[in-house]
Amino acid sequence: MKKSLKKIILLMMLVSSTSFSLSITDKYPSYSYVFAEFGVDESYIYDADFERFVLQNEKKIKAFYTRSLSRGKDLLPMMKGYLMDDGLSDLFIYLSMVESGFSPAIVSPKKAVGLWQFMPATAKHYNLSVYNTFDERCDPVSSTNAAINYLNKLHRQFGKWYLAAMAYNCGEGRLEKAIKKAGSDELSILVDDRDKYLPLETREYIKKILLVAMIGESITLDFGSEQNSFTNDILQVEVLGGTKLRELAKLIEMKPSRLVALNKQFKNAIVPKKNPMYKITIPEEKMVAFYLRYKLPEKKKSIKPHLISHYVALGETVESIAKLYQADMDEIIISNHLEDNNLELDSFLVIPVSKKIFDEVSK
Repeated sequence: MKKSLKKIILLMMLVSSTSFSLSITDKYPSYSYVFAEFGVDESYIYDADFERFVLQNEKKIKAFYTRSLSRGKDLLPMMKGYLMDDGLSDLFIYLSMVESGFSPAIVSPKKAVGLWQFMPATAKHYNLSVYNTFDERCDPVSSTNAAINYLNKLHRQFGKWYLAAMAYNCGEGRLEKAIKKAGSDELSILVDDRDKYLPLETREYIKKILLVAMIGESITLDFGSEQNSFTNDILQVEVLGGTKLRELAKLIEMKPSRLVALNKQFKNAIVPKKNPMYKITIPEEKMVAFYLRYKLPEKKKSIKPHLISHYVALGETVESIAKLYQADMDEIIISNHLEDNNLELDSFLVIPVSKKIFDEVSK
């Protein structure tokens, strides 16, 4: 009995030591790809501070990754597509994951909002509208485009993608001071836990992004089941100001909670009436239902009562004629029953114009 117990204890110790001896490079074979995408030297995988961070945090960050992936499954194809279209690595989705856990309307203690956690001043600088009934920081499409512009600006400023990511967290000024004080922009030096050139939050921020990217991309390399959830896509459509999202969801036969979750920029799930039209986000599979069932009122065009005659000269277009008389292209097309913008030489047109232009031409 004692011998068998000793064997069990020895076996448990062997298994335990084997699991702990598994290196980070073995556990996360994607590390070289992840580091290359962020411009990090491969040798950083052996950095003692980084190894310690991985061992202490990988369990909770794996759980965080799984929860975030579940929340963001509708948004990820769009976010990755926009990132790559603008020349950024699609691995910057992990920056958004660390910022927000893919919760479009999350608010931080510092009052940063949305998938990319924009502060009000930065949101304004990147043309995101923020007011009582509408917060564009919660719009997945608009905020992703704003984040891309901001990250590109930071990359132009600092020259390396991992520096752009850190500046995104602590600000350009704080990072510039750290680089100057350290006399280097190398990652291992800037995030050294002894010299503390940067705040703890920023030192852990970049490590978190690298670790969650290593977790996610290693699953991709193994064709893990989590990646199979990246199947849906989303797109934007225009609706009238005042549209109620829950009613629209019923119209296009989707769960109201899902449509509301995709459009957290609208307070109380109601599109504001401040502007005549707003863009909302819907799943791609609902596009046909939307265009079949959601009808926008036809715009009635009132044609100006003052008309002048015009014979088409060589090279003229509807656009050039409209500019000549300060007229409206659509009004010219409607008044002359034109099918398109193509004009025949010497053809006769009537041009609706303002009274001012009519009087000038008449003189």
